[in-house]
Amino acid sequence: MASSGIGTSQNVFGELFKTMAGIDMVHVPYRGSAPAITDLLSGQVQVMFDTMASSIEHIRAGKLRALAVTTATRLDVLPDIPTVSDFVPGYEASGWNGMAAPKNTPAEIIDKLNKEINAGLADSKIKARLADLGGAPIPMTPADFGKLIADETEKWGKVIRAANIKPE
Repeated sequence: MASSGIGTSQNVFGELFKTMAGIDMVHVPYRGSAPAITDLLSGQVQVMFDTMASSIEHIRAGKLRALAVTTATRLDVLPDIPTVSDFVPGYEASGWNGMAAPKNTPAEIIDKLNKEINAGLADSKIKARLADLGGAPIPMTPADFGKLIADETEKWGKVIRAANIKPE
């Protein structure tokens, strides 16, 4: 099981899968997605939990075969590809990005930034580009984003501790 490195989302997504599916796979960490994908394409490794952004073009070109998506629902960009949870009930692993500001940033600045960021996420060009890469905007309030961070930290902390993943 290739990943872009120890402790990366690809690594922990694979570890969650191993635990929930009750299987064992040898983790092969690389220094980034590109060398891992190179070895996946050449058959040096058999599977990889990768981001859509770095693998979608290989899938479209028929060089990689998508087995499943790790998100809770199927993706519009790959509508015929099942979710992992279709065969491992309860599995969900999604990558996300967010914007943050220093702790003591005034509330009115945070509110303004949140309003503008959410407006940008509603822009049809941005939505189309994200969809093309297999992503989707998830506009939310600062409080909702804080809860997402806390929930994700708890979830993935458990996986990291169970898999005994240590920083190098």
